[in-house]
Amino acid sequence: MSLSFPGRRSVLRGSLAASAALTLPTAFSAAPAFALSGRPRADWGVQAGDVTADSGLVWVRSDRPARMIVETSATESFRNPRRWRGPLLGADSDFTGTTRLHGLPSGEQIHYRVLLADADDPRRTAEPVTGTFRTASTRRRQGVKFLWSGDLAGQGWGINESIGGYRIFDAMAKLDPDFFLCSGDNIYADGVISATQALPDGSLYRNVTSEAKSHVAVTLDDFRGNFRYNLLDEALRRFNAQVPNVIQWDDHEVRNNWYPGEVIGTGTPYPAGTRLDDMAVRSRQAFSEYFPISTISGRPDGRIYRVHHHGPLLDVFVLDMRTYRNANSPDNQTTDPQGILGAEQLEWLKRELSRSRAVWKVIAADMPLGLVVPDPVEGLANFEAVAQGDPGAPLGRELQIAELLRYIKHRRITGTVWLTADVHHTSAQHYDPSRAAFKDFAPFWEFVSGPLNAGAFPASALDGTFGPDRVFVKAPTASNVSPAEGYQFFGEVDIDGHSGELTVRLREYDGTVLFTQTLQPGRVGQ
Repeated sequence: MSLSFPGRRSVLRGSLAASAALTLPTAFSAAPAFALSGRPRADWGVQAGDVTADSGLVWVRSDRPARMIVETSATESFRNPRRWRGPLLGADSDFTGTTRLHGLPSGEQIHYRVLLADADDPRRTAEPVTGTFRTASTRRRQGVKFLWSGDLAGQGWGINESIGGYRIFDAMAKLDPDFFLCSGDNIYADGVISATQALPDGSLYRNVTSEAKSHVAVTLDDFRGNFRYNLLDEALRRFNAQVPNVIQWDDHEVRNNWYPGEVIGTGTPYPAGTRLDDMAVRSRQAFSEYFPISTISGRPDGRIYRVHHHGPLLDVFVLDMRTYRNANSPDNQTTDPQGILGAEQLEWLKRELSRSRAVWKVIAADMPLGLVVPDPVEGLANFEAVAQGDPGAPLGRELQIAELLRYIKHRRITGTVWLTADVHHTSAQHYDPSRAAFKDFAPFWEFVSGPLNAGAFPASALDGTFGPDRVFVKAPTASNVSPAEGYQFFGEVDIDGHSGELTVRLREYDGTVLFTQTLQPGRVGQ
């Protein structure tokens, strides 16, 4: 079970004070000014990420060149703190930086505070910004609880302070999870956020705006500005200071439905001939600057896919279904070695699943398996995800997924569960070979939750190739329903340390439970 700690409100006081100090001239500037008076500021809050049993990454952004210093303690009083000397934050990283903490005690609450020392005068240090996280426990009986969702500030629906901003993060924080898994679309780099949008009743949805969100992102500074925009929200900053993240990406970090090798053929709103691969490089750099992610900082290829070990109960396999995929197409080819994962990532996933000794193996996919996601282009019936609506034998990208599902069955890999977001509604699908055209796999569950703060859309059609049965769904009947009208969702996974049971709860933006499913441990299929 998750540990309790009664002092959390006061632990976060420093972070909230820093949030309250955020002023519009600082918040909306494209980059920090130089030769600033006073002490450095960390107005964008703090984040922790990829926390393990004995380590974690801590992130901050400064308003000027500064040395990042992190102090940790077992208590919020910070008596006898341990100090970590972090990087010098400068313009090359947009004044962001990450410090790795190691040698931490397992299963314990870690209190941390970040100080910024002025690069020119180290005696001038910022007011400390505080945060907290729990390390993973090496003892099974403590259990694990985490949340997941995706899709933030999409379709022009941004920070609306009249409804509490990104209010869903306050509801998630109340559940006190061990970590939050964001399933992609952390930004909508291809979307503009205007001051107002009309609602169906004639009223106006009022957005906080910024220069970076007044146009689509093309340059590195544009992408950086998109990530900064979300950090203007107080609820998100509070959440980041309390709950560590496990982050993946999808299409809107670059452009809707993008794939490697794609070139834009028209000149509106992007310059004609724009190479999406070039934009993806810029986005990945900004992504790595604004999130604490271990593989990006530790590998020259900036790899996003990775396995997140969280004690004996849980391994999370964080996929990248964007970087290595083939081009969107009718997806009906009879051979497809590249698929949606690429050959190397598929082999990595097989290998790591086989090696895993965790009771539960959560496969964090940034796209669903059996839900049809079209990508029509100039009259072509192209598809964006795995399914293409043909309920027969596997074709196109389904071939790669069939290979993986067959592998899981024949290697008798137990406890696999698929989680995703992407489609802007919430649902639960059970896949069973008795209903499927392809039958050489063990039954499994796929759970969908989202958006966090974006337009909500009707439920996607199902593809029968892998035999999905939609056991639950909540979605609007209209398209692009605003966050003010509801239909914003997140999911909860709660693993009991004694029984090993895994319970999934699909929740609304206010925390209301819509659907519950409990799965038993030690089974190849459910």
